[in-house]
Amino acid sequence: MTNTRRPVPPPRPAPRFRTRRALVLGTAGLLATAGLTALSGPAEAAGTLGSAAAAKGRYFGAAVSAQYLGESGYVSTLNREFSSVTPENEMKWDAVEANRGTFTFGSADRIVSHAQSRGMSVRGHTLVWHSQLPGWVAGLGAADLRSAMNHHITTVMQHYKGKVLAWDVVNEAFQDGGSGARRSSPFQDKLGNGFIEEAFRTARAADPAAKLCYNDYNTDGVNAKSNAVYAMVKDFRARGVPIDCVGFQSHFNSASPVPSDYRANLQRFADLGVDVQITELDIEGSGSAQATAYGNVVNACLAVSRCAGITVWGVTDKYSWRSSGTPLLFDGDYTQKPAYDAALAALGGSGGGGGGSAGCSVSYTTTAQWNGGFNGQVTVTAGSAPITGWTTTVTVTPPQRVSATWNGAPAWDGGGNVMTMRSSHNGNLAAGASTTFGFTVMTNGNPSPPVLGTCTAS
Repeated sequence: MTNTRRPVPPPRPAPRFRTRRALVLGTAGLLATAGLTALSGPAEAAGTLGSAAAAKGRYFGAAVSAQYLGESGYVSTLNREFSSVTPENEMKWDAVEANRGTFTFGSADRIVSHAQSRGMSVRGHTLVWHSQLPGWVAGLGAADLRSAMNHHITTVMQHYKGKVLAWDVVNEAFQDGGSGARRSSPFQDKLGNGFIEEAFRTARAADPAAKLCYNDYNTDGVNAKSNAVYAMVKDFRARGVPIDCVGFQSHFNSASPVPSDYRANLQRFADLGVDVQITELDIEGSGSAQATAYGNVVNACLAVSRCAGITVWGVTDKYSWRSSGTPLLFDGDYTQKPAYDAALAALGGSGGGGGGSAGCSVSYTTTAQWNGGFNGQVTVTAGSAPITGWTTTVTVTPPQRVSATWNGAPAWDGGGNVMTMRSSHNGNLAAGASTTFGFTVMTNGNPSPPVLGTCTAS
């Protein structure tokens, strides 16, 4: 699907639009759904963005476009570094319901399936937004529009129930500038201020377990627009309107840098009792200035206990909606930039999967489960340089025991609960390539998934 873009706008306070798009939360990159149990964090040591963030109780995600999932560099970087995905355009109204009542989920399903196969969480973006609407929506009268909005929310959320852990229910509903007013849109103009509350109540009914978020841009610091959003969230919390999180898009450049009150602004929203998320981060620039800005954003999130995680708006500069500004962590050749190093360092990580690092990472999936046991599979992925061997550990919880293994050479500690697995015939991996090994666990009454240790490459 074509990644349409809105024009790049002037500096703050004018909008920094994009057509993108924009967690999942509370799981720090762990996903358990429909027979899939995934581990990140300890599973990858702190050598990638996702694993380092997980060690801090956060996720680190990327916006993903289905059209690039066939490109090896894109996929290997995504799989290695990120613990969460957000479909860039594939879940927007024009993509899933171009004609009223006819829903097409193929491209979005592809992203969700890929995320599930890798144990990544998924952030849904977006249900109600004034942009990327099919023409038929704007032509509806008020009663029809209300019905269509609620039907769209319900159908999309129920299709992904149990697979998408957080949704941008309403996106960009406030004007820029000093008014703090609502933006003109078919929903605002025909349904009035109450459409946001109605959308959130409909969303809660559609999937009571999903996190429900409001998402906007130019709200990163304290200003008229963020004050208006703050007042709405405060009112919703006071009246029991279901809202769980607020997304801050955080698109920055030299004319519109990270505001000095960024952390304080995140904290004041968190103090209302909602999670905060950095949902669409990109920072134009290069070198040390860009690296410093990325480090500052990561540090701000870490300083706010209810900052659930960070999503960068894309994997590589070459596919960014702001590609000329080189705003992401990986360049067009998927080489990590100084900004990557700064983000990883701020997360407390070291090493890395890019830039020629002969490292490796591991992730876990339960492939079969029955009463009394399960089969587990570990995927070993080389960094951005070839490796000739790998070693990792698998720890099960007593009284569990590993009864069989394949595609690796195991050794055991004295107690039998820590298995050190080394490569056998599958140690030679090209940069970004993957292999797997597996094992059977007898649960003996404890179904907990195993914990992976650091992957060491040779």
